[in-house]
Amino acid sequence: MFKAAIIGAGAISSLHLQALAEMNEIEAVAIADIDEERARKASAQHPVRAYADYRRMVEIERPDIVVITLPHHLHKECAIWCARSGCHILLEKPMAIDVEACDEIIKTVGESRIKLMVGHTQHYFAENRIAKEIIQSGRLGKLVMINDVRHVDYYSPNRPAWFFESAKSGGGIAMNLGSHSIDKIQWLTDSRIVQVKASVSHYGAKGDIEGSVTAWVQTDRGVPCTISQSGYGGVNRDETEFVFTEGMLKLSTGAGLWIGQSGEYRSVEASQEAPPFVLQYRDLLSSIRTDVNPECSGEYSRSVVAAVQAIYASHRSGQEVVVLHQR
Repeated sequence: MFKAAIIGAGAISSLHLQALAEMNEIEAVAIADIDEERARKASAQHPVRAYADYRRMVEIERPDIVVITLPHHLHKECAIWCARSGCHILLEKPMAIDVEACDEIIKTVGESRIKLMVGHTQHYFAENRIAKEIIQSGRLGKLVMINDVRHVDYYSPNRPAWFFESAKSGGGIAMNLGSHSIDKIQWLTDSRIVQVKASVSHYGAKGDIEGSVTAWVQTDRGVPCTISQSGYGGVNRDETEFVFTEGMLKLSTGAGLWIGQSGEYRSVEASQEAPPFVLQYRDLLSSIRTDVNPECSGEYSRSVVAAVQAIYASHRSGQEVVVLHQR
């Protein structure tokens, strides 16, 4: 039995605790948050002990796995400390707020000989996995382009204040939700984004983060893609369209998958084997036991952060930016 401890008692920590409750081979033993009352509330809902200091928690509980769900700017310090303490790590995305921080984490993880998985949950939705199989099969011909659209009320009063401070979040909708789009494009097509031309806007009612992004990107397989995201309200939308020489795919993660041919779409059945967070933990356990880096490794997750940084760099310069990766 592996012991797991949660660092950060924000909203997403409850999803992790629920997933861990379904795991027979991992037991959640503790949760830490600088707001100890918030940690106590989590411990009242789940059989875990509450701490105000994650370092003290790790020293006392000696978990095999830590789950880091802190504000983005705290990822580096916490991940490095936990790696040096010998804990395997599940780190919420984005991996860090810049590639320099990612590189420091990767270096320490390698030296500490532990496993790091970053929480790119797009990999664990049934319709996404089936879309990947269809894309790789070639049954719809050559992939010509990808169009990804996401609209959401990013400035919701339910979103914690730190999300609106770029120094803490690393950025706005491009960093937080654009990471999902970049990951989806890269993972589904087994590629890396290598060119970016982008523009962002700052019309939000609070904070210094961008509220929209429009980006043209190209993968190292030569596939052009567009990413369009708005956080100013309106009607929620989350769709990715794949255009091939012999048909189309329309993907709405968590909602459905459709194949478009002969002028109409038909639904593709997608049965979810287990909740995405449970599948994520299964992958982490497999990585630990086989001593093989997970699919969402530090190196892979760095590529997502690098592409987001290229979006910001392109907006500032008004020029196309080449993305450098470590593969």
